[in-house]
Amino acid sequence: MRSDGVDTAHVLVIGSGGAGVRAAIEAAGYGETLLVSKTLAGKGGCTTMAEGGYNAVLREEDSCEIHFEDTLKGGAYLNDRDLVQTLVREAPERMADLLRWGAVFDVTDSCEVAQRPFGGQRFPRTCYAGDRTGHEMMATLIDRLDAAGARVENEVTIITLLQDGERVSGAIGLDKSGEMRIILADATVLATGGGTRIYDISTNSSSGTGDGYALAYKAGAELIDMEQVQFHPTGAVYPYDARGRLVTEAVRGEGGILKNSLGERFMGRYDPERMELSTRDVVSRAIATEILEGRGTEHGGVYLDVTHLERKQIETKLPVMLEQFLKFGVDIREEPMEVAPTAHHIMGGLRISPEGQTTVPGLYACGEVTGGVHGANRLGGNALADTQVFGKRAGEAAGRAQERRKEADQAVISAEENRISAFYDGDISPSTVVRSLRTAMWDGAGIFRTGPALEKTREIIIHLLMLRPRAASPANLAECCTVQNMLVTASLVVRGALLRKESRGAHVRQDIVQTWDMQHSPYGHTFLSRSREGIETEVQE
Repeated sequence: MRSDGVDTAHVLVIGSGGAGVRAAIEAAGYGETLLVSKTLAGKGGCTTMAEGGYNAVLREEDSCEIHFEDTLKGGAYLNDRDLVQTLVREAPERMADLLRWGAVFDVTDSCEVAQRPFGGQRFPRTCYAGDRTGHEMMATLIDRLDAAGARVENEVTIITLLQDGERVSGAIGLDKSGEMRIILADATVLATGGGTRIYDISTNSSSGTGDGYALAYKAGAELIDMEQVQFHPTGAVYPYDARGRLVTEAVRGEGGILKNSLGERFMGRYDPERMELSTRDVVSRAIATEILEGRGTEHGGVYLDVTHLERKQIETKLPVMLEQFLKFGVDIREEPMEVAPTAHHIMGGLRISPEGQTTVPGLYACGEVTGGVHGANRLGGNALADTQVFGKRAGEAAGRAQERRKEADQAVISAEENRISAFYDGDISPSTVVRSLRTAMWDGAGIFRTGPALEKTREIIIHLLMLRPRAASPANLAECCTVQNMLVTASLVVRGALLRKESRGAHVRQDIVQTWDMQHSPYGHTFLSRSREGIETEVQE
């Protein structure tokens, strides 16, 4: 309910992708639930853009144990094993929920949910709805959210978390007109998605700015493995207007092959057993190496070719890809796509329990804003399952939170009012700051990293943090806050990368020689909070 300019709810959910909507659906069964979206619920974020699929063990030949082992190996054994066990065990149940609620997935001739092969997995366990799986999921979830009775506030950007002592007690936001919104809640769920818009080339939508990482860090939460940024192997590079746009792993799952400018099917040099269906970190480095060594295309990519497939297979299994490239004058039935790695997913994030509890009381989290599930490299298809398994768990845990007296901390509100009003007297346009940040991160904290390059990048971020973004109007105030969040998120990525003095998963340090393989690394999670930072040194088993 809302009174005197203050909203109150039992549970506040921040974020409206697959994880946030699922959390709100579950929390609504326990009391008044408010979902706040910086975009439009069901329209922004990455879930609705996800094309590939949802991993779940559905066949007798497959097993949760195999899925568990594949996820650990793909994640370079940096995963939190309790979280992985939860994911693989409950993913089939959450898939059943979606089907029961009306989601339409592709099926086999025997009317079983169809599954396709994805990289790093020993069994075809990726369920799909053509190459528009995320869109189908979000349409289903939004319908269910409406039925659950949760309130939704669109186009409200959360700029800080409110706290009663250490406990999170709600949040402060700005609406699209720049008006401040105070929201008090017994429990708060962060489901703000990822943040790879801090890089020059990214598959993320414009909302993927890392707000949740920054909000939680400033509230005292601990984050793990922020250096582990996945670069999807295949982002479009040509034509220029398509640069960075995701070319789903389903293309390779359906039989697409990678070739360099010499016409060589080069994955045999990097993973002759799995070839194009190797894990994303391996394929990304392979493509980047081909380009760096002069075997790339004139537009700075490699070729992804499906012209050997039946036209009907392309038209029915990859309709979005076909339509996407036709708009740019490329018919993938007749000519190859040009692709290169693009920043895609942050595997690190808030440290959580299997119930989604963070290290700060009253704050829960789910989806890409969390760390531990995917380790050092995410398997394609595990993220959509992650949204449903841990969205449900976090929503339920938040819903069970004890009701508390709701009062706004006027000192915090005044401090935020002062911070926001200062943007009118800022030094520099937000877009200028963002351009500098993205260039620095792409050059110094990309696929291949060195200590000196990371240090230089950190210095640039520190300099940018000292600048004050300038708001030209009240509508720009939220943008200024977002830019500051992007800088904090980038700082966390770089700090984690400097702490991890090894190559592991998506994190490659070219300046470090190591004698161990990833399964026997002497290091565990990196951890970062306002009170401590470091890297665990327990030997991984």
